[in-house]
Amino acid sequence: MIKESKLIADNAIQRDIVPAGDYYMKEVKKGQTVRILDLEGNQAADTIFYSAADPTDRYSAVDTIREQGNVYLTTGTQLMSTEGNVLLEIVADTCGRHDTLGGACATESNTVRYGLETKCMHACRDSWMLAVAENEEFGMSKRDITHNINFFMNVPITEDGGLTFEDGLSAPGKYVELEAKMDVIVLISNCPQLNNPCNAYNPTPIEVLIWD
Repeated sequence: MIKESKLIADNAIQRDIVPAGDYYMKEVKKGQTVRILDLEGNQAADTIFYSAADPTDRYSAVDTIREQGNVYLTTGTQLMSTEGNVLLEIVADTCGRHDTLGGACATESNTVRYGLETKCMHACRDSWMLAVAENEEFGMSKRDITHNINFFMNVPITEDGGLTFEDGLSAPGKYVELEAKMDVIVLISNCPQLNNPCNAYNPTPIEVLIWD
């Protein structure tokens, strides 16, 4: 559901530009609002959320889909954790829907989808692995890389229950905004994928804003 935010960017306490292929990993406190902004359009922001108090309690696509009865995420969606807790709620969304079924690109999936020559291309799982390695204070490792959300990505479900990757629904300046229901760790890989038409084969930057 399309819903615009009343928050003003200049009032954000923090603003970060995340280049394509880079990661973002920071803590957002309970009650704060975080906006992920698609600066140039049709970029995919592959995101995982964790409880800051216990990162083993992390985003669960299965529980989120079951609780809301919808495979697409948008305004009003509560993002559930593996322990049944509400991590965040989407409170504004100018894109309309976001994917949580398609998963993230990896060297293995690149090889299967696009050919052996793409195996060494950078992938979202690589970004996440680098993030947890460079941010030891969060106490996370490879085993904490799990279900994710692909903000701004369009992955329709076919009539026979399959998935297709289509051109994105987003556009320059579109955003999704979430209110933290507990202290959470936000881990984003700004997708570097060059072989998927969802971003017109042109990965671009995103911006992450936080308000108290």
